[in-house]
Amino acid sequence: MKIICGLGNPGREYERHRHNIGFMVVDALSARWKAPFTSRKFDAELATAQVAGQKVLLLKPQTFMNLSGTSLGGAARFFKVGPDDVLVVHDELDLPFGQLQLKSGGGSGGHNGLNSIRESWGEEKYGRLRFGIGKPAGVNAKERVVGHVLGDFSREEGQQLAELIARACDGAEAWVKHGLQKAMNGFNRKAAAPPPVKEG
Repeated sequence: MKIICGLGNPGREYERHRHNIGFMVVDALSARWKAPFTSRKFDAELATAQVAGQKVLLLKPQTFMNLSGTSLGGAARFFKVGPDDVLVVHDELDLPFGQLQLKSGGGSGGHNGLNSIRESWGEEKYGRLRFGIGKPAGVNAKERVVGHVLGDFSREEGQQLAELIARACDGAEAWVKHGLQKAMNGFNRKAAAPPPVKEG
């Protein structure tokens, strides 16, 4: 079994926030694979798909971002899934908007969801699908960053979002089919830059 965990905050008021891009990507995978979220366990919404002959658990923690690790850690321990078979989809301030990157392990970069995974599950060497949201211009204060991640995508960003989410789904699917290293080699070259903003 493999687990794809999208990070975000539950509730309609958070749905379009940059911080919820992990939920958006996992929702799109659910639609692509015709695997609806029909159960709830580990303080998370769960969906199960069969992809390339493999069972894939889609997981959306409902604990709020700061406690995401309790859901992922609980599911990973219950199903005896190690970090090599886990992919976490999350927003990334250190990548420009629209840049997508598959990555193996690493620190949290101050991301509260990733911090929670380390604290609750004790693992850092899982796969990550980083979705660039960029940093607000001239940011100096923490409050500006919080407002950015907990804000909606701009109108211009919104015009690109569907295409970017589809590309992120391609990356997650490549990870399932080919493993992280091979998926990284192919996907990261193609996803190095966001698509151009569409006029009109």
